[in-house]
Amino acid sequence: MKILTLNGINLNMFGKRDAATYGTATLTQINDELIALGNSLGVTVENFQTNHEGEMCEKIHQAYFDNVDAVLINAGAWTHYSYGIRDALAILTCPIIEIHMSNVHAREPFRHISVFAEVVKGQICGLGTESYMAGLRAAVALLKKDAA
Repeated sequence: MKILTLNGINLNMFGKRDAATYGTATLTQINDELIALGNSLGVTVENFQTNHEGEMCEKIHQAYFDNVDAVLINAGAWTHYSYGIRDALAILTCPIIEIHMSNVHAREPFRHISVFAEVVKGQICGLGTESYMAGLRAAVALLKKDAA
């Protein structure tokens, strides 16, 4: 099984920005943890990050053609307004888990809204780096359930 993790705008700055909100882990550290956890769960994890919305959409389109088994997405601020990414995600037929390091529901009102909500299987937020690990575990559990 192959799981694609998508990281959006500004997330390459994890470990450098607002440690009180996002912690001190870098995106590289998170990616390494995801790969290690994926190996222990018997899945391959590919990680991708971009600050360019069109590149994100193209990567989602490629995920469709590559028949990835599941997608984890932390799109950053795009979560709250990018209908282009939302429409690209809607093309996928695999489970999609939306992830946020911070508790978006305890932050500014605009962050309470996810334009992806209707097309994702579930959302995990507020657990720091563990949001990613929980998302990966959930995706694998869904895939195993569907395979049974």
